[in-house]
Amino acid sequence: MTQQPALNHPGAEVGRSPAGSGLSSAEVLARTEAGLVNTVSEAPSRTLGQIFRANLLTLFNVIVGCSFGLLLLLGQRKDALFGLAAAGNILIGVVQEYRAKKSLDRLAILDASPARVVRDGTAQDVDLQDVVRDDVLVLRVGDQVPADASIIDGEGLELDESLLTGESHPVSKGPGSEVLSGSSVVAGNGRARVVRVGADSFASKLTAEAKRFSMVNSEIRNSLNRILRWITWLLPPVMILVINGQMQASGGWEQAITTGSWRTASVGAVASVIAMIPPGLVLLSSVAFAVGGLRLARQEVLIQELAAVEGLARVDVFCLDKTGTLTEGKLVFDGVHEAGPSPQPGWREVLGWFGTDPQANATARCLADAFPSGTSLRPSSTVPFSSARKWSAVSFGSDQFVGGTWVLGAPEIVLREDTPGTARIVGAAGRLASTGLRTMALTYLPGPLPARAAAEDQPPADCAPVCLLTFRESVRPDAAKILDYFREQDVKVRIFSGDDPRTVAAVAREVGLDAEYGYDARELPVDPDLLLEALENNVVFGRVSPEQKKDMVLALQRGGHTVAMTGDGVNDALALKEADIGIAMDSAAAATKAVSRLVLLDGRFDRLPGVVAEGRRVIANIERVSVLFLSKTAYAIVLSATFGALLWDFPFLPRQLSATDGLTIGIPAFFLALMPNNRRYTPGFLKRSLSFAVPSGFVVAAAVLAVNVYATVVGAHTVSATRTASVLALSLTGLWILAAISRPLNLRRATIVGTMYLGLVFVVGTPLLQDFFGLEWPRNDLLMTALGSALGGILAIEALHLFQSRRNARN
Repeated sequence: MTQQPALNHPGAEVGRSPAGSGLSSAEVLARTEAGLVNTVSEAPSRTLGQIFRANLLTLFNVIVGCSFGLLLLLGQRKDALFGLAAAGNILIGVVQEYRAKKSLDRLAILDASPARVVRDGTAQDVDLQDVVRDDVLVLRVGDQVPADASIIDGEGLELDESLLTGESHPVSKGPGSEVLSGSSVVAGNGRARVVRVGADSFASKLTAEAKRFSMVNSEIRNSLNRILRWITWLLPPVMILVINGQMQASGGWEQAITTGSWRTASVGAVASVIAMIPPGLVLLSSVAFAVGGLRLARQEVLIQELAAVEGLARVDVFCLDKTGTLTEGKLVFDGVHEAGPSPQPGWREVLGWFGTDPQANATARCLADAFPSGTSLRPSSTVPFSSARKWSAVSFGSDQFVGGTWVLGAPEIVLREDTPGTARIVGAAGRLASTGLRTMALTYLPGPLPARAAAEDQPPADCAPVCLLTFRESVRPDAAKILDYFREQDVKVRIFSGDDPRTVAAVAREVGLDAEYGYDARELPVDPDLLLEALENNVVFGRVSPEQKKDMVLALQRGGHTVAMTGDGVNDALALKEADIGIAMDSAAAATKAVSRLVLLDGRFDRLPGVVAEGRRVIANIERVSVLFLSKTAYAIVLSATFGALLWDFPFLPRQLSATDGLTIGIPAFFLALMPNNRRYTPGFLKRSLSFAVPSGFVVAAAVLAVNVYATVVGAHTVSATRTASVLALSLTGLWILAAISRPLNLRRATIVGTMYLGLVFVVGTPLLQDFFGLEWPRNDLLMTALGSALGGILAIEALHLFQSRRNARN
């Protein structure tokens, strides 16, 4: 990234002190008044009131609410039971979106720890938001950089930018180098002048992009929304037809209004309209998601959006960030490789000293546990490690048994190939490095370190090799097992990392992936089609920038893939947000967790098969119960349109539909949606559901219509008896739909179906319930007509189920 001179920034007319001396109080005040401070103006997110209104004021809720209010005004409280399901839908929608809002509002990339700056000639701590442009930062080990800055000076300064760039290796920074907000100091110290603050800083731009709200891509939710849109278009004309039919059946509009019979007609109109709306399907889907989320929470998997429960069951490409996901994000000591026949005495103690040196870099610190015996050594002089020189050195006096100079560094730097015997060792180091191991060499020189070598940043020329040391990234022990699982499930795996492609490929091979070479992302094509082709044909990608990770996820999605992405760094946040399912590890940055759909709270990859199984249970069960709700919508639309066109009274009261819905749909669907179901996911949820639900709805409508045609032709039956016969025909036929979709039957599902049949007998046979639901036992001829119509419907539904089962088996 090219550094932009401070004078080119807005507000450059504000003067500043000479380099390194820090700002005066007057200069800080001037910059604060000019707005050059490290605060970010928050884009206002939706308030709780706005969220509530957005979920309340939908077409369906308006229709349901008006119908509910009308029945209350008419004193028909018994017929207003449907309002409970609508209220449940609103509540769940508000809670889900408010939780997402709170997560995004908490999103932050920078820690809230104070920043150390030089002001008025002295170092002092200030709050992060009080840092101003041109402030001189004092950077020490452990500090997080609060704003983008340019290095003034430093000694052995190295920064960990893995959260931002994905590169796990510390980056050396010298005068003039740019450091990004959000990176951390891991070695050395230095000073830097702030060049960008607030919304212009790198971390703030990442935060702003990550805070953009989006919902997880859910096939179930998308399918339900599509159904609701279709019903939305059908509702107005059918409502007009039904209302007119009800008024005409009451003697016409004028007579209905004059005599007050419009009240009875209104109840019938409400019944037909409410029957067409499936609020229970949306409610039950949300309940199934919520129960799935609770089950996963017991396995230390946090679901941040309920629909994410189903996501992994649909994924066909799994994108993994190497650092923190495949690996544990830290180096571990691998082993010692001899470099000569007789190593210099005391080398183990010297390695222990290098490991415990306060100025040690991340690689050298790995030696502390393997060689703990160097704490008693007292050096006479040291040269700290830097990424620029790639070596460090320590000298001990002749009074110690390790007396002399020891140099630890990159083999190609500290070993001279022109020195006798070292060419073989350098070659061996190269072969070790090609396997993905990080390699260092320990060398020895009798006597103190030559002054010339230290001054020129060059290691001594006459050092003798002592040993080679190798280091590796600690691979998560469960990584290989989980990748095998996804391979068995035909899920492709792609590895994205900011590290060298060869290193990433070596780690990928260690976890069982077929990755001979890594693709250097700096050579990736910009053209979306060519980018997709590269992603389809390669497994490992190194030197990937945060923007590229996001573009790669989007390219896979454009190619028709459902993409999951795991990560732990801020550099992963944008890709995690764009992925269909973003999964953050336990070690992830706060920003990364905030935009993820799932968080593995204990960082265990072996939780993912359980997440997949839970998602499959949810998808398969909701597909099963959706048939019940959609068949009801189908027969409600057919009955409403038919009876409206015939100018007949609608054959049910709202409370009667509440009873039939409870027995044939609501109660059994609740239990079926929460049962185990290991069926493998296949696309086409909506098509399969509708292919059985719509014909079944027509069958139910035909059975009910047959009962009413007979009652109208005979003309000797009361309205209540005809409604009761219609309830019987609808319930018996609907219960057979329940029996069909519950197959294969086991004891639990058979118990549910049998209980619903007993519930029907209880409702129609209990005097108190007969009175509440307005039921009147029909005469024998009408009863036999209802039972005969139901039998015909059962046979038709059985034929439909057989046909669909065979078709699904062929597919």
